[in-house]
Amino acid sequence: MSGSVRFEVVRDDPSGARLGRVDTPHGSFETPAFMPVATLGSVKGLTPRQLEEVGAEIVLANAYHLAQRPGVETVQALGGLHALMGWRGPILSVRFRSHVDGRAGLFRPEDAVAIQEALGVDIAMSLDECVPSGTPRERVARAVARTGAWAARGIAARTRSETALFGIVQGGLDVALRAESAAELAALDFDGYAVGGLSVGEPPADTVRVAAVTVARLPHARPRYLMGVGTPGDLLRFVAMGYDLFDCVLPTRNARNGMLFTRDGKLVIRNARHARDPRPVEEGCACYTCGRFSRGALRHLVLAREMLGAVLATLHNLHFYLRLMREFRAALREGTFPGRGAVACGAWT
Repeated sequence: MSGSVRFEVVRDDPSGARLGRVDTPHGSFETPAFMPVATLGSVKGLTPRQLEEVGAEIVLANAYHLAQRPGVETVQALGGLHALMGWRGPILSVRFRSHVDGRAGLFRPEDAVAIQEALGVDIAMSLDECVPSGTPRERVARAVARTGAWAARGIAARTRSETALFGIVQGGLDVALRAESAAELAALDFDGYAVGGLSVGEPPADTVRVAAVTVARLPHARPRYLMGVGTPGDLLRFVAMGYDLFDCVLPTRNARNGMLFTRDGKLVIRNARHARDPRPVEEGCACYTCGRFSRGALRHLVLAREMLGAVLATLHNLHFYLRLMREFRAALREGTFPGRGAVACGAWT
């Protein structure tokens, strides 16, 4: 990888999973890693200190949204994105469709790189074109060609060695187009590779099939990021394929809707059966929520629409996800992945 950002595969596991380490100007973290989503510069409801306490080491922000509001110049005037967020660890940025007016924007590949460098993120994404699931093959092929051309322009536009740049593999559900996209991006020698356009509504079997074909085409010595994935079971499955980085809104969005993750599966805290339940959300969980509040208390807060209810649910869900990733890494370090005792996903396996 380039400049101040480096990746090392520490151990390859017979399962296909691997233990890795990423060093950045804002700290190091081990992979496989899950990145909480901080779209507008914050994980909804949580302070940076709380994120640190639940075990987050890297977060994901949205460069496009932040470029719109508060704007790149404002972020720079406030000391950069890390200062704006009050977050001291690494930041990876992505770009999605505008949430303000629905437009994709008129950014060139060079603009996308310049904006992310100006924000001061540690890991930036190359501009890509992601087409909806079910798009005709000829349209997907054009998107792959455009993504490859934009990737080359983005590489050429780099000016900041402190920011790593990842290419994004596209190709829909067509494995031949996926292989073509992966080969074209690998030839450009990106610092890492993301796989986009999956987990967007296609059948789960297709997600697994395409993800497996794609990861096999990516360079071993570079981090592999599967975008937008997923459930705890997904994390186990795709870690075993050899993916290193993950993000998903499920733990935070579901928390705000009163759905919590446990080793025994989903727990819907709004259900009446929890009204007088004195137990914690998950027995044995060391998170702040489980240490201080009962299921009944949390249900009351959620039904009363108290902000604390959403905060407590979010703390638990992120703790669950990040604990799971720690267990994966420990199992990979000890050579027991995915041993039954070392990696406990409960109903999620």
